[in-house]
Amino acid sequence: MSHPRRRRRESEEEHENHERWLVSYADMITVLMALFIVMFAMSQVDEQKYQALKDGLADGFGREKSILNGASPISNAKGTSDPGETSYQMLLAQVPEAQQETVAKILEESERLRRQRAYGDARTEADRLLKVWRQIDRALRDQGLRDDVRASIDDRGLVVSLVSQHVVFEPDIAELTDRGRRVVDTIAPVLAALPEPIELDGHTNQEPVKPRYYPSDWELSVARAVHVLHRLEDGHDIPARRLRATGFGHTKPLVDPAVRGSQRVNKRVDILVLSQQPAETRALLGEAYAELRREAGLGDLPTAPGDPGTPGGPGAPADPAGDGTDGGADAVATPTRSRGEDRP
Repeated sequence: MSHPRRRRRESEEEHENHERWLVSYADMITVLMALFIVMFAMSQVDEQKYQALKDGLADGFGREKSILNGASPISNAKGTSDPGETSYQMLLAQVPEAQQETVAKILEESERLRRQRAYGDARTEADRLLKVWRQIDRALRDQGLRDDVRASIDDRGLVVSLVSQHVVFEPDIAELTDRGRRVVDTIAPVLAALPEPIELDGHTNQEPVKPRYYPSDWELSVARAVHVLHRLEDGHDIPARRLRATGFGHTKPLVDPAVRGSQRVNKRVDILVLSQQPAETRALLGEAYAELRREAGLGDLPTAPGDPGTPGGPGAPADPAGDGTDGGADAVATPTRSRGEDRP
């Protein structure tokens, strides 16, 4: 028979063992509570400011930015669409006062380097588009069709305009003339070899005359663009996924409507080789193009038909393509008003 004192001691030990799990449970709850407190504290950081500050410091020490558009991957919590609106003061508010001057200098240098890189990319892209234009220019000259086209480079890419100097489009008609088809067929092989998407923009002239076969000049301009699109797709096997067409009616004249003879130029289809560079780079394409022209001694861009010495296109110095030809005249002669010129 066991002693009563021993039985009491064994009962107390069993009771203690049964409650020992509470210690481990309390430890686990404490750790979880600490974890959640830390996570909550981290969630209160202004991620937009933190990311912008981090990117600025990283760029200041030489890190390359993303090839996309330089914007922070974190959206602005207040719905601001332009990350550039985050001011230096907002960023510096996250930095100890003693280091704000140093950080401000780093951010300014980062911005300078960012724009410098974007402009360098824009120069490279503009030069590449000029080479595409020179191929088109050479092909047109070989066929005697150079005067039917004008060209430029803007923030969209390379713009090749089929102007109506030699009646590319007859009045009120969306279909290309025989000469117009020759122009498109000459340009198409160069376009087919490119990877970029192609946009066709249709236009009418500025005369307030209703087209004979369309409800308005909007439908006529779209029909002209679609006609050229089909020529490229059906006749030259350019994939449909690379093509798109739109119309602008009379709203985007190439030449000032007040200039004599402008109707013949403004009635056109623009073929756009759309640059695939980031938006920040494309925004600088016009500036880079203008600088390339100045370096080639071309001066300002053409503004009107009939301007003496107006160059023929985006790359028309004395010998733009290195083929022994000059740039030609991008201007259109200013004859007396001809029959049909007041038709869209």
